[in-house]
Amino acid sequence: MRPIEKRKAADHPNYAKIRQMKRGGYDRGLAYEVLDAGMVAHVGFLHENRPMVIPMAYARIGDKLYIHGASTTRIVKHNASGVPASLTVTLVDGLVVARSAFHHSMNYRCAIVHGTARLVEDREEQIAALSAITDHLLPGRWDECREMTAKEHKATGVLVLDIEHVSTKIRTGGPVDDDEDLGSIVWAGVVPVTSALGQPLPAADVPEESPVPKSIKAAKQKFA
Repeated sequence: MRPIEKRKAADHPNYAKIRQMKRGGYDRGLAYEVLDAGMVAHVGFLHENRPMVIPMAYARIGDKLYIHGASTTRIVKHNASGVPASLTVTLVDGLVVARSAFHHSMNYRCAIVHGTARLVEDREEQIAALSAITDHLLPGRWDECREMTAKEHKATGVLVLDIEHVSTKIRTGGPVDDDEDLGSIVWAGVVPVTSALGQPLPAADVPEESPVPKSIKAAKQKFA
């Protein structure tokens, strides 16, 4: 794993500053690695002066993140002109088990993005975004599917989040116990957390001779 780039907090707006630099950094490349490896993003925004956080599928194209939903949902319908937003992706790598409950923790990699989310109006950009979101989870799936109908296209809204500021938080390694607890009979260590895609289950109406698409095999390799 690459070392975290230690950029000055003064280079970032107040809401993006990392309070404890021990686990944080501003390495954009490392953040992109986390974003590209994740499956679900939690998107935060304000609606009628109330904070909202919604889990969403997403995809990154360069310095932009795309999310989508029904065109009538609040996050899409009310943010056409642009709204400050935050997006977080976290990968959990292990449970850190210490001798004291106080020192229990997790090993994780987290990317936090701040930017402005706005509605994608251009049809070509919208199609490219929907393709990227589909292929982020199932590489190559977009080309395996039939084309979207005009009705489906109208019912789908896409937001683009310009990545204005990004930060990372990472923890690795074992428990950090107090010196007086070291060597005690109480077990301590790390329990790895792994994720994998299971055996695909075909829909009831899929003919028996239909092969498992390449996109599913690609997804199993990506998220192994």
